[in-house]
Order: sequence, then C-alpha cells, then structure tokens
Amino acid sequence: MAAKRNILLIAFLTVSFLIWQAWERDHAPKPKIENQLTEQIINNDSVSVNTTAKSITIKSDVLSLKVNTYGGDVQSAELLKYDQSLDSHTPFQLLTAKPDFVYIAESGLTGNDGPDNANKASRPLYQTQQDEYVLADGQNELRVPLTYVKDGITYTKVYTLKRGDYAIDVSYEINNQSAAPIEVAMYGQLKQTIDLPHDAVSEGGSGLGLSVFRGAAYSSSSTNYSKYSFDDIKDENLSIKTQTGWIAMLQHYFASAWIPTQDQENLLYTRATNNNTQATVGFRGEYTTIASGAQQTIKAKLWLGPELQNELQQTAQHLDLIVDYGWLWFLSQPLFHLLKLIQGFVSNWGVAIIIITFIVRGILFPLTRTQYRSLAKMKLLQPRLQALKERYGDDHKKVGQETMELYRQEKVNPLGGCLPVIIQMPIFLSLFYMLGNTVELRHAPFMLWINDLSAQDPYYILPLIMGLTMYLIQKMSPTTVTDPMQQKIMTFMPVIFTVFFLWFPSGLVVYYIVSNLFTIVQQRIIYWELEKKGLHERKKK
Repeated sequence: MAAKRNILLIAFLTVSFLIWQAWERDHAPKPKIENQLTEQIINNDSVSVNTTAKSITIKSDVLSLKVNTYGGDVQSAELLKYDQSLDSHTPFQLLTAKPDFVYIAESGLTGNDGPDNANKASRPLYQTQQDEYVLADGQNELRVPLTYVKDGITYTKVYTLKRGDYAIDVSYEINNQSAAPIEVAMYGQLKQTIDLPHDAVSEGGSGLGLSVFRGAAYSSSSTNYSKYSFDDIKDENLSIKTQTGWIAMLQHYFASAWIPTQDQENLLYTRATNNNTQATVGFRGEYTTIASGAQQTIKAKLWLGPELQNELQQTAQHLDLIVDYGWLWFLSQPLFHLLKLIQGFVSNWGVAIIIITFIVRGILFPLTRTQYRSLAKMKLLQPRLQALKERYGDDHKKVGQETMELYRQEKVNPLGGCLPVIIQMPIFLSLFYMLGNTVELRHAPFMLWINDLSAQDPYYILPLIMGLTMYLIQKMSPTTVTDPMQQKIMTFMPVIFTVFFLWFPSGLVVYYIVSNLFTIVQQRIIYWELEKKGLHERKKK
C-alpha cells in the first residue's frame, strides 16, 4: 500500500473514530435509574441575599475560598498556583457567584431534623469568630469552624484545608442536647449555570477531535466513571444508590467534586432548575440517628482544583479518570507518567514531548520498519510497474497478473503498510488525547515564541512546519492511486491537516512535527538500504 493511501487511510480512520465517539456521547444509553428520590430534593438558593449573612475568606497556600455564612456554602474558589490567563498574575477562579453565572459548592444536613431541609423556610445562619482565616507559615492544616445553634442542638460545620492539597475536608459535628433523638443526612452538591457568559474564554485548542467536555460526571459501585452532560440532566434526572463513588463538575483542566463517606449507601442525583438554565449534581448520604445527649460527626471531601492525576487518585478511587483521555485512558495514563518522569529530568515539557516521541517511535520501530520497507519497495518498483502498464496497455487482466508476479518475485506485500498503521493508531490517539488534556502543559513554556504548550501557536509557524513535513513525506512516498479524485485529495491532504492544526495546542503540534521528522529520516535510511541492495536494478526474468 502506498504511503499516500496510508495517509488517506489514517485520516479516514481517525475522522471515523472521532465521529463515532461524538455519536456515542450524544446517543449512548443513559444509566438505568435504580430508585426515585423519596424526599423533596434540597432546592434552597444559597446565592440568595440574606441581610445578616456575611462572606468569610479561607486561605491555604493553594486555595482562596469565599464561604457564605448563610448555609455555609463555597461561593468562590480561586486557585492560587494557576493564573486566569497566561502571565495575568490573577488567580484562576473555579467557583463564582455572579448575577450572570453561578458555579458553587453547596452542602448541608437534610432530613426531618436537618437545618437545611428544603421544607424549612430558610437555611442555617452560621456564626464565626473571624472574617478571614489564613494558613500560617509552618502550619500544615487550617481548621475553620462555623457554628449554628437551635433548639438545644449545636451544629458545627468545619472546613479543613491542608498545605498543598486541593481536597478539603467538610464535616458536621453535631451535639444533640435536645430532649429527643434527631435524624439527619448530609448532602453535597455542585450547581452551575448551563450557558457560559458571553465574555468567557475557552481553554486549550478546539481543532479536529479535541472537543472539551463541560458538564457533570459520577462514579458508582457499578460504574467506575461516566459523564453526564447538561443535556442528559435536562432530559432525565440521575438517581443511583451506591456504596462507593463521587460526583463532579468538569471543564478543561479543572474540576470540582464531592466525595462522600465510602462506608455507607449514598444517593447520587442530578436535576435541572430555573427553567433548565442551571444544572445540579449531588449526593445524599445515609440518615443518621443521634440520641439525646449524644454527639456525632458526619463528613465528606470536596475537591476544588486542577486535574492532577496523582493527587486525584489519592483522594478517591477512580477520581483520576476525570482527566479526559477517552476510552484509551489505559494507554494515555502510563504515557503521561512517562512524560512527567522525563520532564523531571529535563525541566521543560516541550523537550519532554520531543523525547517521549522518540521513545514511542523507537518502541514501534519494528512495526514501522515493516511498513516503510514495504513502502520503499513499492517506490523502487514503480519504474517496472509503469513499464508493465506501457507494455500491456489496456489489458488490465494481464497487467494485474504480471504485477502480482512481480510482487511475488521481489517479496513485496502491497498491503504490508496497512496493518502497522492500524496497530499504531491507538498509540497515536492516546498521545493525542494525553497531550491535549494534561493540565501540566497549561501555561508551560517551551522555547522562543512558544510560551504556552496548551495554546495554539500565535504566529502559526509550528502548524506550517508540520504541513511542510507532511508534504515531504507525501513526496517521498510512492503511490499507485490512479483515480483523479483520489489524487486531488492526496495532494490537498497536507493543506487540510495544516488548517486543522492551526488551532491545535502547540504541544500537540510539536509532537507531530517530531514524529514526521522521525518518519522522514526513517524512510531515507530504509530507501538507502534497499537501493544499496540493488533492488531497483533487478530485472524480471
């Protein structure tokens, strides 16, 4: 098979795969609903203004939170180690409560005796001793209590932040000094406006196949990881009982997630509110009975931060799967760990991409060698194949017979280039998704004018270089394509791919440039070896 046809094959298979993947996202069966909610879902509006409420600030070395004392919900979260945009020196804001856009993390106690029960007219108004809490130098943990007392019951909602950690412990310490037992259950939910504001800036590239998912996700006892889009939430409320699991809201590079206690049965749910303009995903834990005079602590974890695989994995089982590597995650994850290991030595993510490209291509060398030897032999046989066509003219049957005899004599398999291409596709696709969804590449500089490997080349130089390398590969490779339409498609393939790559993240383009250069050198070496053996000088006997 000629290289030009291989390029068309790769393009066709890639596009077909991406179309199938998009169809799956839109038409995949929804999770079976195991039970319906038997209570009124908490629907208090924590964004509502309470005249006596206030907002307190909680700061660690990596997070800055704003917590509303009315309900004790997180209404703002800034990631202090990540800029909003390149060199802006403004922390990235994950959670916010603005008039035109809401993205908050709510939690409370529901049940007949829960202060956050939706049947009650209001939510608890917590009291705090300070308006600002800051993790001090040398301090590894910051504990912030919010207290609410009613009917002899003291509810203490505690946020615990740890140094360098994006996982927050959220607990309720309940002291029941009333005359009767009480029954409560903790819930946590993430609420977000479905439509982004007009001035929102998307992260990363948006080229062919590099779609960025924004929506909900969950994990349960029966499902390690599943997305649940905003459209899914509008169509059908999720309602799943599970012993383990979590719920999350995802976007490119960053996520929020509630991880309930894993030794109880939790209910995972979604709903759309405000005329389908807001989406909520949440959990509700088991009901706990607290006797009169007794104390009980109920807790969960809240993740607010970047999609860092190691940290996510340590926070909850399967939480690292929110790093969207698609169905090839089992290949992308080890490739990422290898990339991170290399970066630890070279201290440059762009150089690490170059090195991992050579490593991957080196591992695949036996396959690619078979492919390129077949292509090289096809190229060297082109003069003799052309001579057969001229000799037998319109006798296509004779031309076909003589061509197959020539292949047999020279031990050339015309399909020899196909199988290696198909086998290599999962590797290349896993690298594609890994490089396009790794937060470590966000705002990571390479060299010269490339200051952000997650963003497109501002001058489009790298995509043009990629297109040039693709053109050189095409010119070096033989072709047996005679159909004029296919020939035109082949001719314009480098141009088409160059246009796609204009919006790809620079890190991805660097990978493809290095991979193409590797291909060019490899082809030249194989051609030289075969020419040295004199294959092109042998005549049919």
